[in-house]
Amino acid sequence: VQLVESGGGLVQPGGSLRLSCAASGFTFSRSVMNWARQAPGKGLEWVSDIYSDGHTYYAASVKGRFTISRDNAKNTVYLQMNSLKPEDTAIYYCYMAKTTRGQGTQVTVSS
Repeated sequence: VQLVESGGGLVQPGGSLRLSCAASGFTFSRSVMNWARQAPGKGLEWVSDIYSDGHTYYAASVKGRFTISRDNAKNTVYLQMNSLKPEDTAIYYCYMAKTTRGQGTQVTVSS
């Protein structure tokens, strides 16, 4: 299993970023995919899930601002993040079924 995140960076409050996670080594289309984040000095927070049937879940802290999606033809899961806040600053990780994760991508929201 390999998961490779990309798309992080520095953005001003109110801005947007789209994270991508390219997956390989397993049957992507049948797998639930997750995004989680870890802010400095804090524990892991589960942000969003997307199931094989397209059902989605969002943490209350991001609901209405973040959108998870998947492209099974590209074995890729995305996290569109809008209206970003400083408290969204964290390393964002892509997971497969809350077990295997990628290396993470840093998101920094600051003016």
